[in-house]
Amino acid sequence: MKHTPLLVALSIAALLGPAARRAAAADGADKKPASDKKGAQAAPAPSEEYRLGPGDKLRIEVYKDPQLSQSAQIRPDGKITLPLIGDLDATGRTPIELRDSIATSLKEYITNPTVTVIVVEALASQVFVMGEVAHPGPVQLHWPTTILQALAIAGGFKEFANTKDVKVMRTTASGVQTLRFNSKDAVNGEVKPFFLRSGDTVIVP
Repeated sequence: MKHTPLLVALSIAALLGPAARRAAAADGADKKPASDKKGAQAAPAPSEEYRLGPGDKLRIEVYKDPQLSQSAQIRPDGKITLPLIGDLDATGRTPIELRDSIATSLKEYITNPTVTVIVVEALASQVFVMGEVAHPGPVQLHWPTTILQALAIAGGFKEFANTKDVKVMRTTASGVQTLRFNSKDAVNGEVKPFFLRSGDTVIVP
């Protein structure tokens, strides 16, 4: 019996059909989890760098220039005074931001200045830790302090504390902000250090 070209084509399509459908299904299965995974990604834990405030004592080092390297304390108006530069806003900036600002200002006088800003001592302030910790209450901050360090000062978690959903209530210019913190992610090094600010309230459910 002779097979016409049409019959041969239909026979091949019938044989390949299931395989083609399986390949398409596999391809779709590969693509679907990508969107599912994207939607299922957990929100990143808050990461707050330490920001300078009035009273903080700093050590500012300018590489190979001892005359410009000096200690400074942020005044109540939020500024520091440096040689050549004069007054410079420091409050609200991270040490890295202040470093970059100083370096930019010094470029007028020095070629490629290398600047380092170190927080020697933070103004004594306090945060409040409440909920499922051993010793709830105010925690005094004498240096840049992370939430993990504050929790350790408060005696650590109690047995039934929800360590994955610690809340930080922070007062800002726009109102009270609620930040969430997963201590297990922090202990495992999966998130950046979360620095507290004066007046923060840490709530452990």
